[in-house]
Order: sequence, then C-alpha cells, then structure tokens
Amino acid sequence: MTAALKEAALLAWLRAQPSVLVGFSGGVDSAYLASVALDALGASRVLAVVGRSASYPAEQWAQARAVAAHASLPLLECDTRELDDPRYAANPADRCYYCKAELWGLLARIARERGITTIVDGTNADDLHDWRPGARAAREHGIVSPLADAGLTKSEIRALSAARGLPTWSQPSSPCLSSRLPYGTPVTVARLAQVERAERALRALGITGDLRVRHHEDLARVELAPAALDEWLAPARLRALRDAVRGAGFARVAIDLRGFRSGSLNVLAGVTAA
Repeated sequence: MTAALKEAALLAWLRAQPSVLVGFSGGVDSAYLASVALDALGASRVLAVVGRSASYPAEQWAQARAVAAHASLPLLECDTRELDDPRYAANPADRCYYCKAELWGLLARIARERGITTIVDGTNADDLHDWRPGARAAREHGIVSPLADAGLTKSEIRALSAARGLPTWSQPSSPCLSSRLPYGTPVTVARLAQVERAERALRALGITGDLRVRHHEDLARVELAPAALDEWLAPARLRALRDAVRGAGFARVAIDLRGFRSGSLNVLAGVTAA
C-alpha cells in the first residue's frame, strides 16, 4: 500500500472518532498525527498535550509550542513527575514503562475531565520492531497508535510531512534525556542537565542531524551521524568538540567511531525488542 493510501486510511479512522487527545512532543510523528487529526476533525475536536519534566530538554518544549502555533493546534502543557518514582529513577531496562505510565495516566485524566473520547500517540510502524517497554503502559491506558495501525513508517511520515509543509519533516529524532544514561545508572536531575548542556553546546558549534551524548559517569561518549564523523575528527574540530563537552562538566570525551545508532545503550545492555 502506498503512503498516500495509508494516509487516507488514517484520515478515515480519525474522522470516525468524536474527539482525540494527541500525546504531543512536537517531533516528527506526533506533529504529523496532529496535522492529520486537525484535517479530519477540526480544532474544536483535537487537543494536543505535552508532558514536561527534567527528562526532556527545554528546546524541545519551545519546539513543541512553535509547531503547535504553526499548525493552529490547541495545546495544553502539563508537568509529569516520573523522576519522583523510585522505580523510574533506578533506571532499569523497563524504565520507559514507568515514565509512560505516569504520562498516560495524567493524559487519561485530562481526557476524562474534558470529555475527549480517544487518546492517540505517535508510535509508527517501525517502532513496533524496537524495544519499547512504554508500549505496555499505553495498552494499559487504552492509548491508540493510529500511525502504526495504518502501517506508516518513519520515512513515509517524513515524506508526507514535507508534502504538508510541516517544519518537522527533516527533524532528527530526540528521545528523552534519560535514554543517554546506561541502564542501572540512577536518573537524576543533575545527570540529565549535564547531558542537556553538552548537547546544547555541540549544537551551538554547528552540529546538525543525529546527535547523542551518552553519559558514562565522568566520560561522555558522543555519537554523531556517520556522515559527520570525518569533519569532527579533524584536529581543530575535535578540540572544539571536546572543549564544548568538557564545559558541560565531563572530565573525558570520546567520539564513538561507529557513529550514531538509535538505541545503542539497548545494544550494549543486550536488550532487544520483545
């Protein structure tokens, strides 16, 4: 089935819903889903909700607001408190379950209070093949994943987003900051802020595309898009990169010569999709 036909099926499904609440991050998938929902239902029957916490960088919230304003999307921001849960803070392999349980529980309450019938998330068809313990929390709260149900892949969503003029179509993925900490390393506000400072400093140097600063106590392991490695391994560039990351509080800096790999900490921990 072509991407256009999949989008038509998504539109038809959304039109059959009385109202929808979109779990919204301002990223590629949730922005596309919200745009299609607006087409299907109109602004009076769609609400996007952002969950804010120390696990997400400040730039992401600013981006979510900008994307919502661009699309004239009704947006509600609320605070989540997953870091107060010791099960989440301990950073087990199923850490995301506790985060999503907090988020979806909060959004389910908002939906009930506002009489919204359906809660949707931006899970796409590619995500079904990855280790995503948060999906269990979504199922427990009755969250629907219409992009995945329609069979829409990340590349198709990017292409369809570009066709819609969405500014997110080429945006790199940006999971929560906790994903930069190896499992078993406790999640703390200080560690998350250190990663955020390092990644912000690298963006300020001009690094675009995929980027992760993986936190290994005093060592920062930097993952760049493979196409960018040669440029940033040049001596002058490498010194600037190291200085930027050390300025965030890391004593040692290493560039991963394998380049950016989504879920690389899962690979290191031997975690695979169930």
